[in-house]
Amino acid sequence: MDRPFLTGAPVGQTNSIRNRNERFMTGVGIISIWRGRMLRKNETLIFKYFLNLINGAFLVLGLLLMVFGAWLLLDRNSFFTLLDENSHLEVYIFRILMGTGSATVLLCLLGYLGIHNEIRWLLILYAVLLTWAFGVQVVLSALIFTKKDEVRQMWHDEIDSVIIKYGSKDLPEDIPKWTILNALQKTLQCCGQKNYTDWIKNKNKENSEQVPCSCTNSTLRNWFCDEPLNATYLEGCENKINTWYHANVLTLIGINFGLLASEVLQVSLTISFFRHVKNRIYAEK
Repeated sequence: MDRPFLTGAPVGQTNSIRNRNERFMTGVGIISIWRGRMLRKNETLIFKYFLNLINGAFLVLGLLLMVFGAWLLLDRNSFFTLLDENSHLEVYIFRILMGTGSATVLLCLLGYLGIHNEIRWLLILYAVLLTWAFGVQVVLSALIFTKKDEVRQMWHDEIDSVIIKYGSKDLPEDIPKWTILNALQKTLQCCGQKNYTDWIKNKNKENSEQVPCSCTNSTLRNWFCDEPLNATYLEGCENKINTWYHANVLTLIGINFGLLASEVLQVSLTISFFRHVKNRIYAEK
């Protein structure tokens, strides 16, 4: 009977080497799986950090809008009471601010739940609502830009009306408007709309030379004062307001574009996070 021809290492040694190789490959596989899970976990934490950071900024903005809207409605000495009360502009602005603020807070809460709990349908809803908010902001910005002349004319007409009625004993309900106008003139160191001669139209003065005390360096709290011309603010408030606007218009535009860019970034991050969560779930199955 012929003996089998044997080559290489003995069978037992070969099995031992094979077992070691299998254990090694198994260990490498486990390490690779563990490393992959750690990388995905780190990516998840990074996504959540930046998403919650931007979401928190939007939450603060929403709360500020709600607080400002409430203050505007409750404070009778607010700046917007200068405008015609019959147009209910103050109530409209309050509703816009409260509605926008409430929607922003609700949106941020939905986003936080979706991000923290990795709920995919909430992430999609969050991204859709952010896109809608982006569109609304673009439309409002366009409306403000196109309607600015109408708002300016309304403001111009109302200031003229306030100047004519200022100090009338028959209109005590207009005192908040006069108080705001005084604060505006004193703060900006201006007088009237175009200049101090606008107050000639007012018929409630004791003499034609009087101007509001807020138009002068006087510390008296009367409605009108007799002060020399060199103690009177000669420049009109309209010029002061226009100067402030033109000096800060780039800042206002920058803030608006900053918000729009933040919304675009948040939508992009949310979509990327949604895909990341989806891929991780499939990888772990």
